[in-house]
Amino acid sequence: MNSILNRKFRYTYRGAAAALVAANVIVFAVTYFLFPSLLYYLSLLPSAVLYGHAYWQFVTYMFVHSGVWHLFSNMLGLYIFGTAVEKAVGTREFLLFYFLTGILSGIASYLVFLFMGTNVLLLGASGALYGVMLLFSVLYPRAVIFLFGVIPVKAPVLVILYFLIELFSQMGSYGTGIAHLTHLFGLLFAFLYTLIRLRIKPWMAWGL
Repeated sequence: MNSILNRKFRYTYRGAAAALVAANVIVFAVTYFLFPSLLYYLSLLPSAVLYGHAYWQFVTYMFVHSGVWHLFSNMLGLYIFGTAVEKAVGTREFLLFYFLTGILSGIASYLVFLFMGTNVLLLGASGALYGVMLLFSVLYPRAVIFLFGVIPVKAPVLVILYFLIELFSQMGSYGTGIAHLTHLFGLLFAFLYTLIRLRIKPWMAWGL
C-alpha cells in the first residue's frame, strides 16, 4: 500500500513545463528590461532571508536569470527534459517534483552559505533543472542526447558526467559565478525523491 509519502496523483497532462518556461521568460523580461532592481528582490540572498525574512526567495530565485544565455540554456533544457518527464509522470507529480527539488536545493545552499559565512546572490532554475535531468535519465534510461549536437551520450551517462563535473568544480572552487553546489543539491534531492516517493532505484533503472 502507498503511504502519504508516495500516494499517487490522478494522471493529467497540462503542459506545465512549457508554462514554466513562459513564466521564466516573462520574469526575465521584467527584471532585465523594465525593473532591474527586482533581480535582487527575487534572487536568493542569504542576508535578506536571515535578516529581512525574505522567505519567498526560496521559490522566486528559480525564476530569475543573470543573462540571455543563462536563461536560454536553462529553458531549453527545461522544455526538452521537463516535457518528457511531465508526460511520463503527469503534471501534478512533475510540479511537485520540480518545486520541491528547487526549493530544497535553495534551502540547502542557503544553509551552507550561512555556515561558510558567504553572502552570495543565488539565481536560476539550474538546481531544479539538474533534478529534472536525473529523473529523465531514470524514466528514459535508453534515451540518447547529442552532446554539443554531435556526440551521442546515453541519458544516465550524461547525468553521471554532469555530477562528476559539478563535484570537481565545487571542490576545486573554480567556475566563479556558477552555482555548482546548488546543482549538486538538485541531483541529490531528485535522487532521494525518485527513491522515496516514486519507489524507483535509479541505479537499477540505469542498469548499473
